[in-house]
Amino acid sequence: MLLRLAEPRDAMDVARVHVRSWQAGYRGLLPDEYLDQLRAEDRAGRYDFSLREPDKPYTLVAVEKDRIRGFATTMPARDADTHGGGELAALYVDPDDWGRGIGAALVIAARARLVECGLSEAILWMLAGNARAMRFYERDGWAADGAQKTEPIWGITVQSQRYRRRL
Repeated sequence: MLLRLAEPRDAMDVARVHVRSWQAGYRGLLPDEYLDQLRAEDRAGRYDFSLREPDKPYTLVAVEKDRIRGFATTMPARDADTHGGGELAALYVDPDDWGRGIGAALVIAARARLVECGLSEAILWMLAGNARAMRFYERDGWAADGAQKTEPIWGITVQSQRYRRRL
């Protein structure tokens, strides 16, 4: 498996992973009719992998056999109380590849990227009730810090909880 920086030509493949991950991972947490109508074609245009500034999102993709299997996006933390920390803004693996270590490789690389940026702490937001994600991140040393929020994402209002980790 190769981890590399996402390129503009990767947008549709990343969108496919993103949508398939939502449809499988959030089943039972979000309405089925909402998940069933998600389309990669609608999502792909929202990615801009041409930006290379330190204060912009930075996306790594996991590629195996010429296919993107997962991705992780880091950026400066957006929350006012994070004091210049970093954020793991997204980490998704195609459901067909769950349990193969791709997510673990991506989260390690994402943390390394944040350290390269001179950061010593990071946050992430996850859908409340997502037990699979909680187990994954807790195994990697992340812990809930008590912050919660309700916000619209992809046209649906979700409740999220924040996790934090020293880098």
